[in-house]
Amino acid sequence: MESITITGSKRKSLGKADAKALRNEGLVPCIIYGGKEEVHVQIDERAFNKLIYTPNQHIVNVDVDGETYSTILKDVQYHPLSDKIVHVDFQQLVGRPIKTTLPIHTKGQSRGVLAGGRLRVVRRDVKVQGLPEEMPSFIELDITNLRIGKSIKIGELNVPGVTFLADPNQIIVAVRMKRGAMVEDNDDEEATEEGAEAAAEGGEAPAAEAAAE
Repeated sequence: MESITITGSKRKSLGKADAKALRNEGLVPCIIYGGKEEVHVQIDERAFNKLIYTPNQHIVNVDVDGETYSTILKDVQYHPLSDKIVHVDFQQLVGRPIKTTLPIHTKGQSRGVLAGGRLRVVRRDVKVQGLPEEMPSFIELDITNLRIGKSIKIGELNVPGVTFLADPNQIIVAVRMKRGAMVEDNDDEEATEEGAEAAAEGGEAPAAEAAAE
């Protein structure tokens, strides 16, 4: 997992009035928990641009008055009207596995789409567990060989250092049949729109498709 460093300082006082004053100055009240004690921090809101507005996960090294805390971003609270950041939670990493959600990035152009099929993306992220230093920032999924009527499920993923916590039978992507789509090869001669639809919905594949596999 890639890392990002941001800088802050310890809050001198706590409470709603102090938090409001910080926000008026362009600072965000934050908390770092998971270590021996909670650390209350104030961080310039501009520092979060490179951290929050990206789907990828990062290890966040928070420099607080010269002391660095290795953390991950756990929660962000926004103002209901302005959407400005009002509070951020960081979980300190102390050498134990963490649970988080990683985005899924597809790679390549599927054979089924080139043959006239339609790619359906069912899941764009997945919940995982692992040591943060061994975990990637995102899951890369190569769909080049995905044919019409076929799908890729969570149980088919194999990423070193990652344990997937979602149902292994859940579909991530599938290629559906479209009218006028070409038959790709002998294995797909009996692929039908019904079979592709069933794959996309996670249902049982038709007997012809099961035989092809």
